Amino acid sequence: MNKLALYCRAGFEKEVAGEITEKAAERGVFGFASVKENSGYVIFECYQTGEADRLAKELKLSQLIFVRQMLVVGDLLQELPETDRISPILDCYQALNPKNAGEVVVDTPDTNEAKELSLFCRKFTVPLRNALKAKGWLKPQWIATKDSAKQGITLHILFIGSGKCYVGYAYNHNRSPFLMGIPRLKFPSDAPSRSTLKLEEAILSFIPTVEAPRRLNENMKGVDLGACPGGWTYQLVKRGLFVYAVDHGKMAASLHDTGRIEHCPEDGFKFQPPKRTTIDWLVCDMVEQPMRISKLMAKWLTNGWCKETIFNLKLPMKKRYQEVKLCLDYLAETLQKQGLTFHIQAKHLYHDREEITVHIQLK
Repeated sequence: MNKLALYCRAGFEKEVAGEITEKAAERGVFGFASVKENSGYVIFECYQTGEADRLAKELKLSQLIFVRQMLVVGDLLQELPETDRISPILDCYQALNPKNAGEVVVDTPDTNEAKELSLFCRKFTVPLRNALKAKGWLKPQWIATKDSAKQGITLHILFIGSGKCYVGYAYNHNRSPFLMGIPRLKFPSDAPSRSTLKLEEAILSFIPTVEAPRRLNENMKGVDLGACPGGWTYQLVKRGLFVYAVDHGKMAASLHDTGRIEHCPEDGFKFQPPKRTTIDWLVCDMVEQPMRISKLMAKWLTNGWCKETIFNLKLPMKKRYQEVKLCLDYLAETLQKQGLTFHIQAKHLYHDREEITVHIQLK
């Protein structure tokens, strides 16, 4: 098993290929990416034995922008017999002889064609799990403690078509806990717009659950640039923040009713926070050129106008990865020149489309 299977949004395979090739090379690992457009995944084959496993351990999934899930896999299994699909999979695991696996996951890429297999995947998981337990390759649930779960692996089968699958594993400390790498969020019935799910997913992705009450609470103030009708403001108000909602458009009446917002009918690029007011959070989902948004965020951070920010960069149709790198490099260089200590993350989230979400925290 010397390949990586990398999940992504369909249509972003080239961005994944460019990103994994670059990140692997930075670690002295070389290989080639196999790309099939709109497939929802990329296979990266390493030239040297053991290097896919090394990347799966060392290359943090949280630091990969366009990748949702990362697995170590072998060659594609094809034409699995309908009467016995399990035996060929067990044969693949025979050489690996896994003894610290706590679970097995069977899923597909995020495409309409692949998702037609989702019902089969659910049904197939149970007999496969039983077969793996019989081989001694899955720990009983009562043995799999939280610590061992973090240290071990999860066995993983990726079906890309009927009778076609990649067999592999992922390290528990470096994998998405969600099926297909996608968090399932329910749209709140009282939210002003579906864009609220973008910020909710971003908060869940970027802020550890144990830290959320300390970093988002009723003692804080936030600013939402380009707030109308209030999808992102809603997420901050829900967590208790008082929000300056900046937009010439109207905000949802339900947000005014909370008493937790002040509507500022101004241009988001010209707005400045009230004097002697500490802004803990800045959020922004304005439709604008990505570099212009990056410069606006840099201004807020270098002026000390906010401590933490989540914002979206709308991507061009071509050279999307290059544009992302350009913006992130600009932000990092600008903050470093000001002597600021910061943590920056960027992710193409499930609820994003032609955009990525960036999180920056000043330390």
